Amino acid sequence: SSLISDFANAGRQQRVVVQAEQSSRMTPESVLKLYVPNSSGTLVPLGAFVSTHWEQGPVQIARYNGYPAFRISGDAAPGVSTGEAMAEIERIVSELPQGIGYEWTGLSYQERLASGQAVGLFGLALLVVFLLLVALYESWAIPLVVMLIVPVGALGSVLAVTAVGMPNDVYFKVGLITIIGLAAKNAILIVEFAKELWDQGHSLRDAALQAARLRFRPIVMTSLAFILGVVPLTLATGAGAASQRAIGTGVIGGMLSATLLGVVLVPIFFVWVLSALRRKPHAQQIADDQQLSEK
Repeated sequence: SSLISDFANAGRQQRVVVQAEQSSRMTPESVLKLYVPNSSGTLVPLGAFVSTHWEQGPVQIARYNGYPAFRISGDAAPGVSTGEAMAEIERIVSELPQGIGYEWTGLSYQERLASGQAVGLFGLALLVVFLLLVALYESWAIPLVVMLIVPVGALGSVLAVTAVGMPNDVYFKVGLITIIGLAAKNAILIVEFAKELWDQGHSLRDAALQAARLRFRPIVMTSLAFILGVVPLTLATGAGAASQRAIGTGVIGGMLSATLLGVVLVPIFFVWVLSALRRKPHAQQIADDQQLSEK
């Protein structure tokens, strides 16, 4: 048989192959009688320079997009992300002889398409949370205080996953996005109460310290309840256990850092940001406006 052309069929490229009649290729002896051109262009029997013998061959020949192919399936080694495993496979395939190619299918194909979207998703999550807080407090300063604790939670997630040797895969990124909301939730408990005390006339320092002291127990209790609820994910076994452990470990690490460090850092951020912006308490601002209107 010989390939003479290609043509498009239903969105796929198909080969056009010509071959001898069935009666002329049924046995090895009949194949050896076929005439083929030699280097000088003269037709000679194939048996003049070729011999045949029987070998064990594949029972079934699989094809992909019309080309002979075989499927390779596997899982990444412990501590190696799927992205790193795919990159290593691509490196190995690039060293194979010319004419051998590869295509990703299934989940690997979808991961390759979405590989560049992680940074955009993190940025979008941060932006959405920040804008919601801006709309809630009608201020840019208070949401900024809340968002400053998010990197602390993210750092805890990274350290927890690295400590147990887990990869930075798509499941870990899902847990990282979750930490953005959870870390902001803890900070809101302190900032909301500190803002109320500040509006009542307390100094920034006193308002922040009182809010941290009074909100410490609610923050610890809610965070501890959430962490205990996530523990089964870190202890998961069986099918899909790797993804559950990646999410659970990252979320627990982020919650621990956002909780333990948040009760200390959030008051500092509150005083620092509002002092830097030199804002007046809401009650004092109203009084100033009233005095200005009376004049």
